[in-house]
Amino acid sequence: MPKRPATYQPSKPKAVGQMQRGTSCQRGYDRQWRKARAQYLSEHPLCVDCDRQGRVIEATIVDHKTPHRGDLELFWDVTNWQPLCKSCHDTKTARGG
Repeated sequence: MPKRPATYQPSKPKAVGQMQRGTSCQRGYDRQWRKARAQYLSEHPLCVDCDRQGRVIEATIVDHKTPHRGDLELFWDVTNWQPLCKSCHDTKTARGG
């Protein structure tokens, strides 16, 4: 027996918060950021939270200690950056920090 042709299923709409937030590039995480991030991680290769706990874990994320919320001056303030591993970054984000 022949199969029924596939029907069009529109993609689900994004959550309201995602639509208002914009893409990562629109939020400043563009080529210039990726270059600065790579340089920072080469100079700060270990996760600071893990280091405080006596663990040696590679940092993969440059975190903004204080959320910049679109403030470009705070976004590019290197003193507001810290190297974190994904696990520590996810924990910090889940706490709302």
